[in-house]
Amino acid sequence: MPSHPAFTLRGYHAQDLQALVELFSAAVHQLGAADYEQTQRQAWAPAQADMPAWKTRLAALELLIAEDSRQLAGFIGFTSDGHIDLLFTAPRYARQGVAAMLYAAAQTRIEAAGATSVFTEASLTARPFFARQGFSVEQAQTVVRGAVTLQRFAMRKPLRPLNG
Repeated sequence: MPSHPAFTLRGYHAQDLQALVELFSAAVHQLGAADYEQTQRQAWAPAQADMPAWKTRLAALELLIAEDSRQLAGFIGFTSDGHIDLLFTAPRYARQGVAAMLYAAAQTRIEAAGATSVFTEASLTARPFFARQGFSVEQAQTVVRGAVTLQRFAMRKPLRPLNG
């Protein structure tokens, strides 16, 4: 088994929807298990995904997908003003540089668009990753999904615009 598969980046296509939602759910339920209880993970990534809501959410984002020759390894969804809305890695590709590669590519695009910072709402699981990328916590937040609460963190990183 290679220690670091050759990942390639590409844009999102409509036929990726199901695979992206499945990757998201697997990441929440497997990678998030150390930080969130079963009821919290179920509220965050229900067994029956709301596909129309996913379609709407993804349509508002610029999306990059990392894949190896076999399957999707991860994805990032962001806006040109610097908001990182989604960043998830398939559990089998965790801690292999996928998220860092996706983030670096997104930051390059965000800087090129002229944003002066990048910001996100990081889960307990993702907070250490974003801290390693230079983000700082601005505020702890609580999200309510039905009767379930989830902790996350508003995080931000200043950027130097490319034309600066």
